[in-house]
Amino acid sequence: MKKFVLVGAAGYIAERHMKAIKETGNDLIACCDKFDVMGRIDSYFPEAEFFANFNYFEKFLKQHQQEIDYVSICVPNDLHLFYTRVALSYELNVICEKPLALTTSELTRMKEAENNSKGDVRTILQVRYHPAILEIKKQIGNNGKKHHVHLEYITTRGKWYYKSWKGDVSKSGGVLMNIGIHFFDMLIWIFGDVVSCKIHAYGREKATGTIDLEHATVHWNISLDYDDLPKEVKAKGQRTYRSITIDGDELEFSNGFTNLHTVCYQDILNGNGYGITDIWKSIELVNMLQK
Repeated sequence: MKKFVLVGAAGYIAERHMKAIKETGNDLIACCDKFDVMGRIDSYFPEAEFFANFNYFEKFLKQHQQEIDYVSICVPNDLHLFYTRVALSYELNVICEKPLALTTSELTRMKEAENNSKGDVRTILQVRYHPAILEIKKQIGNNGKKHHVHLEYITTRGKWYYKSWKGDVSKSGGVLMNIGIHFFDMLIWIFGDVVSCKIHAYGREKATGTIDLEHATVHWNISLDYDDLPKEVKAKGQRTYRSITIDGDELEFSNGFTNLHTVCYQDILNGNGYGITDIWKSIELVNMLQK
């Protein structure tokens, strides 16, 4: 059984990490967050220590360094580098939410810290584990042909979103980094390296553009706007729509994401998973699009 600690325990995505730790048969012994309403822990690890002050949490790391195997990081995106470097300074392994960093320069600093530590860094790229995406990669990825791809990702958010750190571009990286990064990573993973890219429209809640990859020309649209959802999706009461069309054939994959964090964790615990170099090209792409 591996022992975990978790930073950023109050955030929405942290519960998926807790669930993944539980479902892979491991233990969460401590967590930290400046927000102290943490009733969700009771459903997973009621005996876990909790710290609202990071200094006290770091003292716990020092005292229990030898028994901790992993630090799970679920803090706002702009803090990923800081907390990853702290974990690596204690020779601990890291599992960090996406995006691993906001810039390639941050990734460089993270890689330097990893090289100087016994710990290593893994990130959550759950789209790579989605059955529909795995099937696409198996059937047509890098088969020598140049494909025409259209990606549509609409995931609506309430008014709270723009008042939180997620609505602050300096903290989240904006809609391209916070929302689009998984799908840019997926496209590069399937269709090869970026040849060129162009942004057509870029705002607080939506963006569109074109990416020329080695094996595909991709037209993509990312939106947080409820009005952009297809009528049939709204009729079902759904607020998320994910679709990829390849050479005229559409695959709608809005479902199937709920348990993928557990799949990611299991792969990491098996000695695999995806690290700093794996996410590099998609972070680089977003940085190019944001210029």
